[in-house]
Amino acid sequence: MKRKTGICFFLLIVVITVIVSGCTSGPGSNSEEEVENIEEIEGLWMGSLELQGGQELRILFNISTGTDGLPTASMDSPDQGVSGIPVEKLSYKDGNLRLEVTSIRGVFEGVLKEDGTAFEGEWKQSEHVFPVVLTRIDEKPEIRREQDPVKPYPYDDEEVVYENKEAGIKLAGTLTTPRSEGPFPAVLLITGSGKQDRNEEVFGHRPFLVLSDYLTRQGIAVLRVDDRGVGGSTGNFSNVTTEDFAEDAVAGVEYLKSREDIDPERIGLIGHSEGGLIAPIAAVRSPDVAFIVLMAGPGVTGEEIILAQSRLVAEADGVPDETSAKNDALLKDIFSVLKTEENDTIAGEEIRGLITDMVENLSEEEKQYSSYTEESLDTEIKLLVSPWTRYFLTYDPKTTLMEVECPVLAINGEKDLQVPPEENLAAIEEALEAGGNEDYTVKELPGLNHLFQTAETGSPSEYAAIEETMSPDAMELIGNWILEHTRVEE
Repeated sequence: MKRKTGICFFLLIVVITVIVSGCTSGPGSNSEEEVENIEEIEGLWMGSLELQGGQELRILFNISTGTDGLPTASMDSPDQGVSGIPVEKLSYKDGNLRLEVTSIRGVFEGVLKEDGTAFEGEWKQSEHVFPVVLTRIDEKPEIRREQDPVKPYPYDDEEVVYENKEAGIKLAGTLTTPRSEGPFPAVLLITGSGKQDRNEEVFGHRPFLVLSDYLTRQGIAVLRVDDRGVGGSTGNFSNVTTEDFAEDAVAGVEYLKSREDIDPERIGLIGHSEGGLIAPIAAVRSPDVAFIVLMAGPGVTGEEIILAQSRLVAEADGVPDETSAKNDALLKDIFSVLKTEENDTIAGEEIRGLITDMVENLSEEEKQYSSYTEESLDTEIKLLVSPWTRYFLTYDPKTTLMEVECPVLAINGEKDLQVPPEENLAAIEEALEAGGNEDYTVKELPGLNHLFQTAETGSPSEYAAIEETMSPDAMELIGNWILEHTRVEE
């Protein structure tokens, strides 16, 4: 399961696809009675889990004393780009440390070595057990992938802030511009679902940082922006829908138009995942959008995508067909509730009953694939009944795509299991053709996953282990298409 990395559209209730997955939050706190000599264990402790296929996944615990004087701890998964997962229960006595992360059903138990520099023990999650040694470190590791650009850049980068006046919020981002003579063609990058920063950071990768670096080197200005309520941007993320994010995108276009170094006739949008829903809406609303690029953008309803995603990810991760079928049936029941019951409280209770009934009837073998916990159920239900989920389930992107008049590039990876290419690219092409759009390109890129990485299976469980952040072939295709559509005639 993946929680709010911004790429998965949904949380699978039963299927677990990565070892560590949790919403970021504050650290958990514990009573003084459970911890002896907190000063012995305060600080950062990191170890590596050895996964199937020889892959390694680092886990890091930050133990400290809270402002209330009580011991407190949180957990990071650096390789997955997840930080601040609360450690709900912490105990330390006679050299024995126990760290319980109930939101992901994980527990570390270990014994402090005589020199005080490491804990030898085990990390247990669901039915999985991994031997691990937590070693004291001085500072959190810097995560840098091979494709991350290194300063000094051969272009200019500027921190910018502008307003979405309609929503009363400020949006903060980074604008990169070539050092050649302007005005330049420009693109606004639109992130996928969940709270995303301007780099769309996920699993230790920064796809939008890498893409903006590539495009700016090709002579294209790039604006990448923190989502509402993230980083330097203001606003409330919890009560918005895809349409609200489209208004943020239009505000970004207006900002780019206001700059003398940007050509107002050559401003486009690049949307990834949910950003591929947002870009067409913004293009229809704003005549100033000159072109759009859809990277793994949906062509069918959210309900169809979620059901397909659930089945494909489960199959890739070896979940038994019977378990996958139960998950499928549960999702359909949940969607039925959301489509028929408008009251969030009533809908939430009905969904709670559906989930708990199913979990009670899981076999012991099936429970190893379940990420269900009582502690996380409230969070799950809150997301399910949110305005975003309700909108996403029923919104049909084809109706908007039929109204898009500007040029469109729609691409998807052959191994994308989250927005499967066959049905989504076909639906996008069908809608554009039906609407009379005369300039569109639709391509399926061989061997690439949802993040446009070169992948083996396409499963989200591979994302962190793949060193490549984004396929150079995909970036070259995007860059060449934009340059072709923004070329100024002599």
